Amino acid sequence: MFKGLYTAMSGMTAQQRKTEILTNNMANANTPGFKADQSTVRSFPDMLLSAVSSNGVPTEKGLNLLQTNVIGELNTGIYLQETLANFAQGSLQQTDLTTDMALIDGNMPIDEASGNAGTVFFRLQHEDGQEAYTRNGNFTLDGEGNLVTAMGLYVLDRNGERIQLENDSFSVAADGTITDENGNQVAQLGVAFAANADVLMKQDNGLYRMLEGAALPSAFETEGVTFGMQQKYLETSNVDASQSMTELMTAYRAYEANQKVLQAYDKSMEKAVTEIGRV
Repeated sequence: MFKGLYTAMSGMTAQQRKTEILTNNMANANTPGFKADQSTVRSFPDMLLSAVSSNGVPTEKGLNLLQTNVIGELNTGIYLQETLANFAQGSLQQTDLTTDMALIDGNMPIDEASGNAGTVFFRLQHEDGQEAYTRNGNFTLDGEGNLVTAMGLYVLDRNGERIQLENDSFSVAADGTITDENGNQVAQLGVAFAANADVLMKQDNGLYRMLEGAALPSAFETEGVTFGMQQKYLETSNVDASQSMTELMTAYRAYEANQKVLQAYDKSMEKAVTEIGRV
């Protein structure tokens, strides 16, 4: 009976975490460049239950022979195995702001380990001096003319340097080349390539980082990678609001079902203590 309590409890815990992931996706449905999280639920290994008994042998020494009777399998519950982001391309939305930019996926090599296509990101300089990455091209100019994100992180060029502009009267070509109002090439936006984006750590505000501050390779120097860039556009979130709502209701009903099972076990335990215990 106690095993049933633990099984129902594990189901409630898994569905609660799944609900949190889905609600976070829906909250960021309008966040530029946001990638929806996907959860994987797996079951714990099943247990094979057996009853061990002994049969007495009528001999002078009184020997006993052990006998095993198979009862059956028992499921030990489920758990949320992992949470991975869906890096599918979001749709483009026109903003008419020269500092807004959107990455457009082209040819992305398939990673042999994961079986998924790679992904490109804008290169940023984090507060600790190491690199960070994002798909949110909602940039602006700070007081010194540096191209920065809404959080104040510096946008890096192809050589890993900060991009400084005199004003917002500039144009961006499809390859990320920035040209000022006088026709001079100022810099080329830095773009990094992740062969397996699942290894990236997802942080707040649409940031991604590598473990221990490692840097991703340049997309310009990676063979087989093609991409484009569109100025005055933003990549929208790839969250499917209607699908997320459906999955949220399913997770909620599964949570309720496990809750009712837990309540049934609780009532059975109460009767066992208050009624059977008296006898």
